[in-house]
Amino acid sequence: MLDKLKARWKVNGLNLLLIISTFALGGSLCGYAGRRILLLTGLEKGFAWIVLYILLVTLLWPLCVLLISIPLGQFRFFRSYIGKIGNKIRGKKGAQPHRVAIFASGAGSNARRILEHFAGSETVAVSLIVCNKPGAGVLDIAREFKVPSLLIEKDNFFRGDHYLAELKKSGIDFIVLAGFLWKIPSGLIGAYPGRIINIHPALLPKYGGKGMYGNHVHEAVIAAGEKESGITIHYVDEQYDHGKTILQATCPVTPDDSPASLAQKIHALEHQHYPKLIGELLQKQNHR
Repeated sequence: MLDKLKARWKVNGLNLLLIISTFALGGSLCGYAGRRILLLTGLEKGFAWIVLYILLVTLLWPLCVLLISIPLGQFRFFRSYIGKIGNKIRGKKGAQPHRVAIFASGAGSNARRILEHFAGSETVAVSLIVCNKPGAGVLDIAREFKVPSLLIEKDNFFRGDHYLAELKKSGIDFIVLAGFLWKIPSGLIGAYPGRIINIHPALLPKYGGKGMYGNHVHEAVIAAGEKESGITIHYVDEQYDHGKTILQATCPVTPDDSPASLAQKIHALEHQHYPKLIGELLQKQNHR
């Protein structure tokens, strides 16, 4: 049953535990609050008391659950969950969520943060993980979050449209590159104009281009004596690390920084900004 809930809500084991705890604590809180309110009325227990108690608990439950969800870090999930319940009660069908594919080649730390950020979202669904390396950590993350994965082969990928059918079959309407090391072919860019974004671990246009990824970037930044580095989130075009910049965020480079310590600073910026920006971009698309 727990595995079914994880798959349904697209969350990992820890978040599922926190969600269940929020349900339990929120239910207890609204039950307690309902009894305290009825005590103030002086009404004796009986049929009317029971009816009023049920009504109060029903009204208080969303507020109590949202309140408990804040310290447990589950507010986003419960805001979406309660919104869906409200839509069902009103007989309203919500808009279809944006279906996002994450392309990644490595361990997948950014992919994990994106999946966590949109867990339970009503407007954004990570529907596919695309990877070019068998055994990459991001494939384990896809299995953990019960998200389908697609392992791609180089020759077929660079034919441009070989995997388009797979993306369309999954209903993908937005592509996020998160540590994906292959250049995106023009056929794929043409199929998703303005709907493919990338994150680069440096302040473009510096330290971009072929071969500039991971520690190669951080080594070059330190060797050049730069005083700051950062991230660049940009649209993807036919050239490496060249598309229009959407956002840059910076961090200092100190004399005692190593490529590893600088990488930690960069990862913190990526995890802070990338999931949030994806949500903002997709929200803007809803209003076009």
